[in-house]
Amino acid sequence: MDVIEYLMQGDPAIRWQVLRDLTDAGPEAVAAERARVAREGWGARLLALQAEDGLWDGGVYRPGWVDEERPMYDAWTATHFSLQQLVDLGADPADPRMRSAVTRVRERVRWDQDDAPRYFDGETEPCINGVVLSIASYVGESGDAVVRTILDGQLADGGWNCWAEYGAEVSSLHSTICVLEGLWDWEQATGGTVESRTARLAAEEYLLERRLFLSRRTGAVIDPRFTMASYPVRWYYDVVRGLDYLRRSRPEPDPRCDEALALLRARRRADGRWALENEHPGPIPFELDGEREGFPSRWVTLRALRILRWAGDDIGRTPAA
Repeated sequence: MDVIEYLMQGDPAIRWQVLRDLTDAGPEAVAAERARVAREGWGARLLALQAEDGLWDGGVYRPGWVDEERPMYDAWTATHFSLQQLVDLGADPADPRMRSAVTRVRERVRWDQDDAPRYFDGETEPCINGVVLSIASYVGESGDAVVRTILDGQLADGGWNCWAEYGAEVSSLHSTICVLEGLWDWEQATGGTVESRTARLAAEEYLLERRLFLSRRTGAVIDPRFTMASYPVRWYYDVVRGLDYLRRSRPEPDPRCDEALALLRARRRADGRWALENEHPGPIPFELDGEREGFPSRWVTLRALRILRWAGDDIGRTPAA
């Protein structure tokens, strides 16, 4: 089966992005397919899980049933990651279902802190705030307060680290990629500022100096998990996420992307697809059909192909077995 045909057999959230990013379909065809995301498939299922209080699964960052005495327990069913997923799916923010969901969040959802800021005002950790900024920018909410917090927290090496408030002085790729995506999305929505662009470009240098996954000092792989494609990405970094960000922010790859691109090409299967290599464990709202660790993944394949198209590869050719 041709790889594009394989992708087009997926959910509307996959299909509309294939039409836009891989086939150069006309805007009317792309919009028609995108309009289905909020009405059927994964997008509709996720929107239906929001309660009248604006929350998914009774919580903001963590679901309401998680014991707070287990701070390292990951669960992906609450409001923050549900909104992140809706943005990834590409549910049209102008759709009445999305507008209603966003209104409930804006008016009713506050963070679980003593001063209880509203959701779209963000909180303290840069990895969380970067995702909030992406969501706010996507749905037309102001992210100005989040941007101020983010810029105040940039470290001397150009990136961010969620442990900086506890004394960390070296940035984290996990935190930095979340902030980079948020700043880019906010700049596209608002035009940004000189300060935001300066901060973002410094963070891109932080990423590129490490060739997206290698130690600047030794050249060794920083963390083997960085080389493994994951989806949904949540707050985690990997090479595919780093490359997909740079694909959006730069007209062509920097030479310091070469090792990461070579890694991506090497992971392509004989049938032209890529596998999901690293699932981030924890309860999820529902299974994304066909997305299982170790098996071909439409999400990873879509992202890999649009990265390689950006890099100038002939993405229509399926490698010989």
